[in-house]
Amino acid sequence: MSTSPSAAQPRIVIIGAGPTGLGAAYRLKELGYANFHMYDRHPYLGGLSHSFVDPVGFTWDIGGHVMFSHYDYYDKCFDTLMGNDYTLNDRESWVRMMGRWVPYPFQNNIRHLPPQACYECLSGLIKAQLGSQSARGTTKHHSEAANFGEFIDAVFGEGIAKHFMRPYNFKVWAHPPEMMNKQWIGERVAVIDVERALKNVVLGLDDFGWGPNNRFKFPLKGGTGEFYHRFAKPLAGHFTLQRTVKSIDVDAKLITFADGGAERYDTLITAMPLDVLCRDILKGEVPATIRDAACRLRHSSGYMVGLGLKRPCPSTKSWMYFPDSDSPFYRVTYLSNYSPFMTPEPYTTDASGRRNGRFYSLLCETSCSEFKPVDGSRIVEDTIKGLENSGLLEPGERDDIVSTWTYHADYSYPTPTVDRDAILAQVIPWLESRGIYSRGRFGMWKYEVANTDHTLMQGVELVDRLLNNVPEKTIGLVYTITDDGRQAATHERSPLAGSGEKRVVEMKG
Repeated sequence: MSTSPSAAQPRIVIIGAGPTGLGAAYRLKELGYANFHMYDRHPYLGGLSHSFVDPVGFTWDIGGHVMFSHYDYYDKCFDTLMGNDYTLNDRESWVRMMGRWVPYPFQNNIRHLPPQACYECLSGLIKAQLGSQSARGTTKHHSEAANFGEFIDAVFGEGIAKHFMRPYNFKVWAHPPEMMNKQWIGERVAVIDVERALKNVVLGLDDFGWGPNNRFKFPLKGGTGEFYHRFAKPLAGHFTLQRTVKSIDVDAKLITFADGGAERYDTLITAMPLDVLCRDILKGEVPATIRDAACRLRHSSGYMVGLGLKRPCPSTKSWMYFPDSDSPFYRVTYLSNYSPFMTPEPYTTDASGRRNGRFYSLLCETSCSEFKPVDGSRIVEDTIKGLENSGLLEPGERDDIVSTWTYHADYSYPTPTVDRDAILAQVIPWLESRGIYSRGRFGMWKYEVANTDHTLMQGVELVDRLLNNVPEKTIGLVYTITDDGRQAATHERSPLAGSGEKRVVEMKG
């Protein structure tokens, strides 16, 4: 393919206007490529990164998004589109369990647990890392673990596995950890050695700073979706919304839409779920082995419940994790802490850093699957009850709820099953042999590179490969296990990564 204006440009069609599609379209436009168009079935840009404003005036994201980046290109794109219209937040995240607040990550801060639980966690950790016997048999070294369940036992031991890792990860993934591979963990799971654990417990030390996202940007107004909404102007004339794909003929290279229209393509970039694409959308000579393989991919669904309260925010926390069974959600975010404009009236911050405002908001996330069914008709009430059980809603505070918002994401998390990589190694090359490039959170199905920065860059890097023969990097990232989570991969790191300590929010614009 050539970017020369005098050369005939093959037709590139993009399906999906989420971060991946937007990244691909933006890069095409940047390189001067004109013969492309992007379609999405929704009436908005952003996909799962879109934000909604409810009738009361609260802004809601589809999950607890934060804007941190591994890439200079992503950062420059954000700066170009957002200018100074963002806040800069320092993460303050916690684990709520056993009636206590434990600093995140849990496994580095077990000293905050009740004495018996702390002993069980520390004892299990020592036995695991010495290769002693446990209730699950001889503990393997994590390099020998065949799945995520074995990895948990090998690295953390019986106590941490029982009290946190297994119950929490089941609440998140809605799949047994033995069904999952261990390759996805990378920056997502902090590991800990015996010396560090003993030091933290005996000396009363806390590990607050682990992780890749301990400082993050957030749009000043409009939620996460505002960033993706701003792609509309530079991509004007190159996208059509509210147009649903009905079928794709791989032989004729023809897309048929639900409205009866059709369009031919030379190259197709798609971010729709890979299983849906191969099972329901592709027509023509598609081998049964490809369809069957894609259908073995697994995912979880999710319910997002937002609660807007007319009361000053009682906390400076960012988000919290919940392994205990007395609540349905696995994570809750003080979404109003990300920007003063997430509620009907913005809060103000005085000279001492104290915030003054009449409203705050909580965003609660609950996963579900065939292994973990959830009654959607009760999710709001169950969420409120869980917040009361966890102490996030005080007695009588239920009466201060002035808004409730719900969103059901049929596709929420792509499950990294033990056979996922073998499936992708079969399906992705076949699609590419037919001029179809599947990328994105559910297009590539790699959770470990499914943050919004990863997925946007999947689109950018694919275009660079197609037009300039530059190898893609993100989809093939190999993570290593590190104790701080900051240098776990070979991609770029954000210069904004900080200590994770609580600071006054900085506002730009």
